[in-house]
Amino acid sequence: MDMILTLDRIDPPWATLETSYGITFYFPLNLLPRGVKEGDVLKFNIEVDQEATTERVRKILGFIDELKQHDNGGDF
Repeated sequence: MDMILTLDRIDPPWATLETSYGITFYFPLNLLPRGVKEGDVLKFNIEVDQEATTERVRKILGFIDELKQHDNGGDF
């Protein structure tokens, strides 16, 4: 899904972005493309990386299993 935002103003280290609905919010300037300027229209694409999410869950579950193996059943 693409989101179109306008760079309303720059006040380092922040950029103020505006949605097509007129909602503004701060965004770290260093995460925007180099050379952007006020008035530029930006296209954002945000999506879930299912493969990375699955891998992260696998690692966390492995860590939990490892902790359980070393649990002697006592309280903290």
